[in-house]
Amino acid sequence: MAELCSSGLPSTEVYGRADALLRPVLGYDGVCWHDSDPATGLVTSVVSPDLRLSDFHAAVELEVWGDDIATFPVIRRSGRAAETLSRATGGRPDRSLRYRDQIRPAGYGDELRAVFDSRGGRWGCAAFMRAPDRGHYRPEELALANAAAPLIGAALRRSAAETGAVGPIASEGPAAHAPAVLVVGPDNRVLHADERAEELLERLCADTAVLFGVPLPFVMAAEHARAVAAGRPVPQPPLRARTTDGRWHVLHASLLGRSTRSPVAVVITLAGPAELIPVTFAAYGLTDREAQVALYAVRGLSTAEIAAALLVSPYTVQDHLKAVFDKTGVRSRREFVAMLLTADRADAVVAAAATGARPDVTGGQ
Repeated sequence: MAELCSSGLPSTEVYGRADALLRPVLGYDGVCWHDSDPATGLVTSVVSPDLRLSDFHAAVELEVWGDDIATFPVIRRSGRAAETLSRATGGRPDRSLRYRDQIRPAGYGDELRAVFDSRGGRWGCAAFMRAPDRGHYRPEELALANAAAPLIGAALRRSAAETGAVGPIASEGPAAHAPAVLVVGPDNRVLHADERAEELLERLCADTAVLFGVPLPFVMAAEHARAVAAGRPVPQPPLRARTTDGRWHVLHASLLGRSTRSPVAVVITLAGPAELIPVTFAAYGLTDREAQVALYAVRGLSTAEIAAALLVSPYTVQDHLKAVFDKTGVRSRREFVAMLLTADRADAVVAAAATGARPDVTGGQ
């Protein structure tokens, strides 16, 4: 598994290799792998050699709308990398809505979930199901999953770099920066799409397009918009996803009506430096406080102003800035801001961060 970290394989191949290594020792009978937005952890793809993806319609709704036990966000907040449904429910998995509505009807008895985080980035996650006759996951199997999950996260982070976009975006012309607009109905199937959106449908996480009619990021963005409109306490951040050519895009969704059954408009734009700052910080492994200090520095605040805003001493701010510069490989605020805000190299900066490389802040000039 450690060798996989530096492989640079596409995420689907990372999952295939990890499956071959983990299935015999974790003892699961079904698995569902997911890429995710590194900044928010929202799922952007689904890959499974075992499960009927037709059942994933209900899974998306449950993931967004349902309050459940041992969800991916709950696992992250716990500080763990993995958790089993049997342990989280005290040996009573039927307390879980997910278990009652999906896991048990599909013929499984226990579920182990893992989040693939690395350097602060939330690069993916997975659910591993086992048949009832195998019993619940044992403590040593959960410990193994907790050890393996960060390694898979490192492999996915490297994959994001190796399959990143190459060359300046500016050379692709104005059309590459034009927003695309897509409207989906209550079943998340396309009602209207402009020419740019139709072209993006071919390049944005196409693995689930056959299942939903649109790639999964559109479905997740639309369902979050509906949940927010219904008053559910769920976040609605911009959703970041990469096309097959390695470009990062940002999706914003808005409900076109008062009912949660109304159509949803999804606007897709090429991610610029501002949208990729959270991904870049995650790839470089900045802590929450380092990221706060870094954002204030990008906004042009002085050391004294940052200290006042965060209620810390100027010396503490300087320590955080030094850590930020060390991690990102720059020598000054000027270089740091140049690295983040050069629009035609935004994808390249993320790729450099994911590989641990020193970024080129000169733009090749």
